[in-house]
Amino acid sequence: MPSAIVRTDAGAVRGVVADGVAAYRGVPYAASPVGPLRFAAPVRAPSWTGERDASTAGPAAPQGPSRLEAVMGRRTPDWDEDGCLTVNVWAPADASGLPVLLWFHGGGFTSGSGGWDWYDGARLAAAGGIVVVTANYRLGPLGFLYVPLPDADNLGLRDQASALDWVSRNIAAFGGDPTRITVGGQSAGAYSALHLALSPTTAPLVHRVLAQSGPFGLAPQDLDEATARAERFLGLAGVDEPTALRALPAARLLAAYAALAAETAVPEDLAPPMYPVLGGFGTEVPWREGLPALQGKPLMIGTVRDEMTAFVASDPRIDRRDPARERARGEAVFAADSREIADRHSSAGNAVYAYRFDRSPGDDPKRLGATHCAELPFVFDALGAYANAPMLGPVDDRDRELARRLCRAVAGFVATGSPADGGWTAYRPGDPATVRVLDRA
Repeated sequence: MPSAIVRTDAGAVRGVVADGVAAYRGVPYAASPVGPLRFAAPVRAPSWTGERDASTAGPAAPQGPSRLEAVMGRRTPDWDEDGCLTVNVWAPADASGLPVLLWFHGGGFTSGSGGWDWYDGARLAAAGGIVVVTANYRLGPLGFLYVPLPDADNLGLRDQASALDWVSRNIAAFGGDPTRITVGGQSAGAYSALHLALSPTTAPLVHRVLAQSGPFGLAPQDLDEATARAERFLGLAGVDEPTALRALPAARLLAAYAALAAETAVPEDLAPPMYPVLGGFGTEVPWREGLPALQGKPLMIGTVRDEMTAFVASDPRIDRRDPARERARGEAVFAADSREIADRHSSAGNAVYAYRFDRSPGDDPKRLGATHCAELPFVFDALGAYANAPMLGPVDDRDRELARRLCRAVAGFVATGSPADGGWTAYRPGDPATVRVLDRA
């Protein structure tokens, strides 16, 4: 397979070229968060000599199983703290000065990896002549434990900001334009993307926002709750001081986190034990207060029709389904606040493109409908990567065409600020006809 070499500010990387797209995987954007860098703000990756192989993705950040495995399918996390803070870049082989999408995976701030084939950016890059970047960030207790150490709050968001800074510094070498960066993501990744666009530290580097199924009805974690959870976590981990956590194996921290999750779990409550803390880095203020910082930046935002079914169908504590309750909960956590964001941003004179994803699997024994994460195979035009996912089910030519259309629309938004899909009009508050419904033709 042909290779391509790019020089970053830390050293040269050698990627692979296939079907006109160069892919560079597992490129470090920050030093490994181990030893004294565990529970510390990210620092730039150390430089290397020679050419670094970038043909395969780096390890995922340490994590336990995803709560949505029964819906999305399973990816066994090949995790390792050492080397987990990496990006993956896809660019047309002849790229120069192209718009950029930096996209963050979901997973409730607890699981996921930007290196998984679910989020392969090759077709998205080719569809719109853009550069696509996915990134890992610290998760669970390693990313969101609230500890009273300097610059140690919201470490997962700090990692994302570090990835954004890396893109700004290096993406021109891959053929991208650092003055045209869209920050996007799905679920927790959408939550992150919006807050990065609003935070004073990172907002100047963000030019457009893509928010897929963001749980914006979930306020940043209250400081008192975060403090209490941290104290309980220390007890479960068997230590008295936060600094002692640096000496423990990551697996022990994950076991303590799983125990804390079991203690704090409430059916239909989507909040993980630890997530971005209000007043911390990246979530300095709630989005309702910070939204004016998005002024002048195009926004593409949407949800799926049946957001909550994924969480209910995979929860063994729920033995009886209540469709009306599921719809109401999905409205409260996802749809209502996404609509409010679209309303306010559009009313302020900004370009907003809104959608609702309605495609359901033909074979649907779990009664998922168009559930949380269901749009992902279509956004990346990566249906094959989800072959065993109940949320997708069997696919036909109509599904393949929907994937091509949605992939082109997202790439078009990144490229121009407007989806490249005929008839997609800008959103107008109070006009349901301007919410694009995405389904099989």
